Amino acid sequence: MELLNVPYSVSHRNVKYPRLEFRTGKLLLVLPFGRKPDPILDNHKKWIVKKVSFVDRCLNHASGKRLVERTEEEFRSLIQSLIKKTLIEMGGRLNHVYFRIMKTKWASCSAKRNLTINTAMRYLPAYLIRYVIFHEIAHLKEKRHNGQFWGMVSKKFMNYQVLEKDLFIYWFQVAGRL
Repeated sequence: MELLNVPYSVSHRNVKYPRLEFRTGKLLLVLPFGRKPDPILDNHKKWIVKKVSFVDRCLNHASGKRLVERTEEEFRSLIQSLIKKTLIEMGGRLNHVYFRIMKTKWASCSAKRNLTINTAMRYLPAYLIRYVIFHEIAHLKEKRHNGQFWGMVSKKFMNYQVLEKDLFIYWFQVAGRL
C-alpha cells in the first residue's frame, strides 16, 4: 500500500491506541483490530512526509558510515567498563546486565534495574556506545524521556540530538548484519 508515494504496511494487534512507526526505515501502522488505516494516515500526512524526508537523509548518510569490528569479548569488556564508570559518576546500581539481539532498540533499562544491551551495538563507534550506556543508566534516576531526563543527559552530552541522529543513521548499517 502507498500514501503520497510512501509504501506502508498495516499490522492489526491487540493494542488500545493506533501508532505509526518508522523503526526499520519503513512506515508501519500498528492498529487495534477492526480499525482502518485511512483516518490515521489522513490525520498524520504532514508528520509522515517529514519523517520520510528524515529517513531518506539518514539512509544517504548511512552509506558513508564505517562499522567498527570488535570481538564479542572486546565488546563485553568495553560495556562493563563503561557501566562501571557511569555508575560511579551518576550513582545508582544495576541488578543484571543482559546481552541479546534486539530488533528495535540499542539498549533498555527496566524498572527492575536490569540493563539489556543489543549485541549489535558492538559495531558502533565507542562514542555512541558511551552515550547509549549513559542514556540507559540515566533511566535509573528518571524513567521517562521528559525534560528532567534530557536535562540530565545534556549536562554530559550537550550534543545529544546529534548523537541520537547518529544512532538512527547507524541503525541502517548495523541492521543489515543482523
